[in-house]
Amino acid sequence: MTLAYRIRHIHPGLVLAFLDFIGLCIASYLAVVELGGGVPVCGPLHGCETVASSPYSRINGIPVAVFGVALSLFLMTAALAWWRTGSTWLLAAHYVGSLVGVIFETYFTYLELFVIDAICVWCAAYFVTLLVRFILSAYVWFHRPKGTAAGDSGPPSLGDGLSPVAQQVPADD
Repeated sequence: MTLAYRIRHIHPGLVLAFLDFIGLCIASYLAVVELGGGVPVCGPLHGCETVASSPYSRINGIPVAVFGVALSLFLMTAALAWWRTGSTWLLAAHYVGSLVGVIFETYFTYLELFVIDAICVWCAAYFVTLLVRFILSAYVWFHRPKGTAAGDSGPPSLGDGLSPVAQQVPADD
């Protein structure tokens, strides 16, 4: 098997879990820094300090990044469980969870651009990973095999239009 073949046949759940892990790392860094009373290091851009010290960086006293940690943990759990079981309900959970996250991140990005007047590169990086997670889960959701019970179809692969692999994986829904 060639490397290209192996990459094309990676289960999308693993790709989602990897992206969820990256999002978890970003959100964890921001949460730890903000819970510790500090401000994230943003390099020469200096937008992170402005965003972190704004009143919009917390919801009811809880740093927004803590919600990002919770969301990323939920999404990573759903992605890994979907990969292991093939249950379309877990794919749906990832899709809906990432959609909710994209909606909130769009609002927070609006606040950064038009209210706070500063951009946090860490927040922007988290938003990019979340957007990619949403697009991938939406693509897989809308290209999943039709006409089967939830979880009864084999997991799709990344190659060849996300066609199901030959090996069927039964689901425990």
